[in-house]
Amino acid sequence: MDTVPAHNKQLLLDYHVISDAAGKVGNEDAAGMYCPSDAYMQTYKGAAFVIADGVSSAEAGRDASKTAVDAFLHDYFKTPDTWSVRHSAEQVLSTINLRLYRHSHAFNNDSKGHLCTFSAVVIKSHSAHIFHVGDSRVYHWRNQQLDQLTTDHTVHISKGRSFLARALGMDGNLQLDYQRLQLTLGDKLLLSTDGLHEFVSPTEINHALTTLSSSEEAANSLKAKALAAGCDDNLSVIVVHIQQLPNEDIDDYQERLTKLPFPPAFAPGMKVDGYEVIKEIFASSRSHMYLVKDLETGVLAAMKAPSANFEDDSSYIERFIREEWIGSRIHSPHVVGIIRQSRPRSFLYYVMDYVEGDSMDDWLEAQWLQTRQPIKPALALRLLDQIAAGLQAFHDCEAIHQDLKPGNVIIQHDKASGKETAIIVDFGSVFVSGVAEIFIPIEHESVLGTASYSDPLYLTGKNSAIQGDVYSLATIAYEMFTGKLPYSDKIENCKVPSDYDRLRYISAAKVNPRVPVWLDRALQKGVDFDLQHRYTTVAEFMKDLRHPNPDFLRDEVKQSSKNSSLLFWQLLSGFWFITLLLVIYLFVLNRS
Repeated sequence: MDTVPAHNKQLLLDYHVISDAAGKVGNEDAAGMYCPSDAYMQTYKGAAFVIADGVSSAEAGRDASKTAVDAFLHDYFKTPDTWSVRHSAEQVLSTINLRLYRHSHAFNNDSKGHLCTFSAVVIKSHSAHIFHVGDSRVYHWRNQQLDQLTTDHTVHISKGRSFLARALGMDGNLQLDYQRLQLTLGDKLLLSTDGLHEFVSPTEINHALTTLSSSEEAANSLKAKALAAGCDDNLSVIVVHIQQLPNEDIDDYQERLTKLPFPPAFAPGMKVDGYEVIKEIFASSRSHMYLVKDLETGVLAAMKAPSANFEDDSSYIERFIREEWIGSRIHSPHVVGIIRQSRPRSFLYYVMDYVEGDSMDDWLEAQWLQTRQPIKPALALRLLDQIAAGLQAFHDCEAIHQDLKPGNVIIQHDKASGKETAIIVDFGSVFVSGVAEIFIPIEHESVLGTASYSDPLYLTGKNSAIQGDVYSLATIAYEMFTGKLPYSDKIENCKVPSDYDRLRYISAAKVNPRVPVWLDRALQKGVDFDLQHRYTTVAEFMKDLRHPNPDFLRDEVKQSSKNSSLLFWQLLSGFWFITLLLVIYLFVLNRS
């Protein structure tokens, strides 16, 4: 029997999880749970129980169900404390759905797809929040009465013939059922896939939950009944028994948390929520960053706080809160890590790892002053590989950075090895695909250099997604190899699309003769304003930076051949023109 340790005013659950291949060779089901042991996480996020059934007709059903369960249990608990359960789960599930949908459409064969049913129960305070799509089920038992809470999303064609009408990964827009159930002491919840409820009747389920007090005994009994009834499918079941409910209703407390006040301007020596402010790292009209020390552990961290200028701007507050969630989902040695807090907050802020080093723009300027030339190609490629790896971590989470620039990258210098490491440190403009929100173009501050690296399509209100990040990375690469910008400083003065139409790419080989033609062509393709011509992924761009693309070399040969042919005809024409003049001269001379 698995239980959460009993503490005063804390949720106490008895639960058991089973997921078995049962009547099939492989198991396309997935089931899982996460119930935090610390009171803080349990209070703000609750406990989650999830079950999924991979669609058999989709060859990647097993991967889909596992991805859905693992991603939900990971990402839900990374959402901001200030988000409600419903908002958190729907944001996470929308992103997971889009990920599966894109995987499904990555295949040429339509019979392959990442599809699965999905049912989840999040128990927080005195409530159970149910999220559902497909034909897996959630039941509620109370006082010897069993009720099915979810509706099967199936369409019946004829007797014994039906098909699934809704599932995760089936459509780009997720149609998700949600309901909230008020819990009482002694309630039981059952999550099951059709390997159980197609072979065990509601009467038998009710009897098992009524007569068996242990969740483990009840789950095992139901599994045995399904197998005895001839179950020829995968079987998953989760039984949860409510043994203790917290005394305080967290919803009122959650409301107070959502309305956290903006912090005042902090000064060195001030203490807030267990952190001591060491110094201010930077301040702008939109936010403040402080170096702080955790008084319990002594670890240095960076605290980002919103600017009081936006205290009444609900959209700004929502985007600020979203930054913490986005950062907590991304794991890469080349992206700054978000620190999950274990203490209540008195103000609106979040904390991340402190990355000591120089901003990339300062570092590039210092390199130029020292050598009077662009940095060495080997070093440039190594740093670009690291930035690309950080960007890929964003893209793997269906997130687009949108505002990659040297000012948002820190260069760390390891004195022992003498090597530099690049780390992306900003989440302020990140857009998450699949999240239910409209695209918001970047709002740039009037700081020199900012607009030089962002895709002009962003700045004019269009979402170029991953290709926008490719543009930014290619611009940084161009600057590293040449010390200049691909469209010169004139791009800073562009305001409307027609301004960009007048710009022309400046060949990197002309700025730096050491740049080979194939590398110049890769940079040009990376910053092309036309998305049809620009790289579609970071990996494609980096591949062409490191390895000469044969297509670029063939193009150069064709161009050289064309130029040689043109020169030949020009010389031949010149020869015949001179010959004609000579003939005319001789003719005139003879006449005279």
